[in-house]
Amino acid sequence: MEKQALSASSCSLVLLEETKKTPLLHPNGACGYPPAASNGSLVPLTGAGSGAGACAGPEKKAPPAVVPYQERETWTRQMDFMMSCVGFAVGLGNVWRFPYLCYKNGGGVFLIPYMLIVFVGGIPVFFLEIALGQFMKAGSINVWNIAPLFKGLGYASMVIVFFSNTYYIMVLAWAFYYLIKSFNSTLPWSTCDNEWNTPNCIEIFRHQDCINGSLANDTINGNMTCAELANARSPIIEFWENKVLNISSGLGETGEFNWELMLCLIAVWVMVYFCVWKGVKSTGKIVYFTATFPYVVLIILLVRGVTLPGAYDGIMFYIKPDWSKLWEAQVWIDAGTQIFFSYAIGLGALTALGSYNRFNNDCYKDAFVLAMINSGTSFFAGFVVFSILGFMANEQGVHISQVAESGPGLAFIAYPKAVSLMPVAPLWAALFFFMLLLLGLDSQFVGVEGFVTGILDLFPGKSQFRYKREISVAVCCLLCFIIDLSMVTQAGMYVFQLFDYYSASGMSLLWQAFWECIVVAWVYGADRFMDDVALMIGYRPFPWIKWCWSFITPAVCMGIFIFHLVNYKPLTYNNTYVYPWWGEVIGWCLALSSMLCIPVSILYKLVSAKGTFKERWAHLTTPVWGHHHLEYMAPDIRALTSNAPGTEENKVIIFESVM
Repeated sequence: MEKQALSASSCSLVLLEETKKTPLLHPNGACGYPPAASNGSLVPLTGAGSGAGACAGPEKKAPPAVVPYQERETWTRQMDFMMSCVGFAVGLGNVWRFPYLCYKNGGGVFLIPYMLIVFVGGIPVFFLEIALGQFMKAGSINVWNIAPLFKGLGYASMVIVFFSNTYYIMVLAWAFYYLIKSFNSTLPWSTCDNEWNTPNCIEIFRHQDCINGSLANDTINGNMTCAELANARSPIIEFWENKVLNISSGLGETGEFNWELMLCLIAVWVMVYFCVWKGVKSTGKIVYFTATFPYVVLIILLVRGVTLPGAYDGIMFYIKPDWSKLWEAQVWIDAGTQIFFSYAIGLGALTALGSYNRFNNDCYKDAFVLAMINSGTSFFAGFVVFSILGFMANEQGVHISQVAESGPGLAFIAYPKAVSLMPVAPLWAALFFFMLLLLGLDSQFVGVEGFVTGILDLFPGKSQFRYKREISVAVCCLLCFIIDLSMVTQAGMYVFQLFDYYSASGMSLLWQAFWECIVVAWVYGADRFMDDVALMIGYRPFPWIKWCWSFITPAVCMGIFIFHLVNYKPLTYNNTYVYPWWGEVIGWCLALSSMLCIPVSILYKLVSAKGTFKERWAHLTTPVWGHHHLEYMAPDIRALTSNAPGTEENKVIIFESVM
C-alpha cells in the first residue's frame, strides 16, 4: 500500500507511508491497521487495550473493530446552498428596516456609508463564516476546533440563534394571522364598526381640511370635531393593539392568552418542523420556492405601486440625498448595524450551511454574489415600500414622514393601511402578507437548521436512534414554542421587544463578529487560513480580505459596539411605556448570556489546563483536525516529507492536536 492514514478519536492525525502494513499505536493505547473505506477515504479505528504494551507488532491475533466513518451530508446541487443562504439572509429586515433607515439617514447619501461597511465588514465576515464551515465541515460549535480555546464562540452563536428562533417566529405568526384575515370582502382593519373598536376610532382623518379651516367646528364622520382629532385613532392601530395583541398596560400584566394567535403560532411551527426534519436534502428543495417567490410578489407590488397617485413623491422622498447627514455619526452606526443584522452574521447558521458544501466549492465567489443579492434586495424593496407610502400620504393629505415607519409598525400598521385604500384591497393584502410569511419562513427554518446542526455535531457518528435528527428538531421546536407562549399573552409585545432589543441585538452580533475575526486572524493566523481557502478553491482571495480580518473589520465592529454601549437608552414601547427595572435586568441577562460565553469559556479552559501559561496556550490553540482534512491535505504532507533529507520509506509522521 503506497499510503495509509489514521484519524483517531479526533485527537490526532497520523500519516503513514510504508510498503508493508505496520501496527499503529492509538492515543487510547489500541493497536490496529488503518483501513480504507470503499470510496478510498480513510476510516478511524477503535480497540481495547491500554498503554504501549497493548501493541506488540504483527503478531497481534486480530485487528480492533472498525467504526464506519459517517460522511457528512452535502447539498444535492450547489444552487441549493445559494438559495438557502438567500432565504436565510434576505428576510424581513430587508423590507421593513433598510428602507426606513435609508430615508431617515439622508436618502441616497445613506448608500455611501452602507456600501463602504459592506466591503470592510459585511462581506469579509460573511465569507469568513461560510469558508470556516466549509473547511471544518462542522456546525457553529465544532467549527471552532480550529482554535479549541475559543470554542465559546460556538456556544455564544448557539445562544443567539436560539433566542432569534424563539422570538422571530412571532412575526410569522402575526403575518399568518393577517393573511387569514385578508380573505374577507372587507378588510377588518379598514372600518370602525368592529367589536374591538373604541369611540375614538375614525377612518378618514382629513387633517389638511382642519389646518385650512374649511371644516372649522364641523364634525368629521358626524361624531368628531377638529379639536378632538388629537385623540382619534386609526382602525388599523386599534385592530393591531386591541385585536391582534390585545395589549395590556405593562410587562407585569400578562393577562390571558390570545387563542387565535396561539393557533397561528402552532401552525407556523409545524411548517418549520416539516421543512427542517429531514435535513438539507429536503430544505434545499423548499427554499427554491420560499426564497424566490417573494421577489415575484415584490415585483408585482412595485408595478402596482408606481401606478398609484403620489408614488413618485414617495420614491423621491426615499432616494433624495441629504448630504448634511453624511457627517453624522449615527448614520454610519445605523449602516453598520443594519449590515451585520441583515447579513445574519454571528448566528452560526451560515457556518452550518457552508459545512454541507463540497470541500472544493468556490465559497469566495459565492460570498460576493450572496452579499450583492442581499443588499440589492434591500434597496429594491425600498422602492416598493415608498411607492405605496407615497400613495397613502397622498390619500390622507399628510407628509410622507408622518406615515413612514420601521419594523412591525411598517408591516402591520402602515402597509395594511395603505393596502386598505387600494381597489381590490383583499388581493393586495393577501399578496403582501404571504410575501412576509415566506420571507420570514425560510429565515426561520434555516436558523433552526443551524441550531440543530450545532447540537448534532456534538454527537458524531451513527447513533443508536434511527430518528436522531427528527427528534432533535422536534425538541428544539417544542422548547421554543413553550417560551413563545409568553408572547401570545396580553403582555406578549413587551416580551417580544425584550428579546428583539437585547438577545439578538446589534451589540451581541458585533461582539461575536469581532471575536471571530480576532481568532481567525491572530490566533489561527490570517495567512494560514488564506492558504486553507486556497487549498479549497484553488486560488488565494484578494489580500484585502486578509487585511479586513486582521485590522479593519475588528476596528469597525468594536467602534460600533462601543458607540452602542455609550449611547445606550432604556427600552420603551411606543415611546410612552418605560420598562420597569426588573424588565431591563431580564433584557441584559439575555444579552450577556451569549456575550459571556466567550470570556468565561476561555478562562475555564486556561485554568483547567496544565503546565505554564505558554504551554497551555500552545496546547489549547492547536487545531483539532477532522477526517476530511487528512483526505485532502495528505498529498501535500507526502510531498513535503518525501523531499525532506533523511526521509525513509517507512517513516511515520505524527501531527498531534490535543483538545
